[in-house]
Amino acid sequence: MTQQVAVIGAGLMGSGIAQVAAVAGLPVVLTDVTEVALQRGLDGIDQSLARFVGKGKLAEADAQAAVQRITRSTDLGSVADADIVIEAVFESLDVKHGLFTKLDGLCKDGAVLASNTSAIPISQLAAATRRPESVVGTHFFSPVPMMALCELVRGYKTSDETLARARAFAEEIGKTCIVVNRDVAGFVTTRLIAALSNEAVRLVETGVATAEDIDIACKLGFGHAMGPLATLDLTGVDIMRNATTNIYNDTKDGKFAPPELLSRMVVAGDLGRKTGRGFYSY
Repeated sequence: MTQQVAVIGAGLMGSGIAQVAAVAGLPVVLTDVTEVALQRGLDGIDQSLARFVGKGKLAEADAQAAVQRITRSTDLGSVADADIVIEAVFESLDVKHGLFTKLDGLCKDGAVLASNTSAIPISQLAAATRRPESVVGTHFFSPVPMMALCELVRGYKTSDETLARARAFAEEIGKTCIVVNRDVAGFVTTRLIAALSNEAVRLVETGVATAEDIDIACKLGFGHAMGPLATLDLTGVDIMRNATTNIYNDTKDGKFAPPELLSRMVVAGDLGRKTGRGFYSY
């Protein structure tokens, strides 16, 4: 039986998750609080699918069929019949905690409640529900249609069945999974990139090297496909600042404290590719 998927949040991550699920043949409900946000997300999906068609990686008919599988809604209650519910809202514990409390009352028994958080411990989100065994982390990577990894995160009470169902879903939509068995803040991937990125930002901040040279060093010296500062621009400077702040607040480990330059860039609106300027200009 085909699983029904609900994705909450039509931003870059949410729309990307909705896209790959729809391309895989699954019916998707995409929700957000405003029609404007929903339309922006759906426009992004159309543009992404058009690029895949233009490169010969997806047939036009398959792209159109994927779009038809996505239902839009500003009513959170539309997630009630979904088998898999994935939230991809703002990276804030308070926001996500409040959302999971609502989902607990709206979603059917047996639904998997998943979070796309990159840093917030799943156990903290599960505590907002009466079914912590059904809550799991499904950390996708941006841009979701291009990135093959999904980081599955087990909360303190996440059941084996929930983890297995999350893995099956991620693999059905074409992702390769790793499992985080203890949901420390930042999990595996965000802790690694946060530590590297913070040090890279500090090297720029103190005038040790330019952003360009640091990224070249990581690409040619370590074989990275993209340097850490270019990655920050792609992901969003604000997103990484929020993630490192969450990890630092949980661990009090100084290597995760956001550098001053990162916070100044966020205040100034230099958030990377989405604003046209970050560590590079676009």
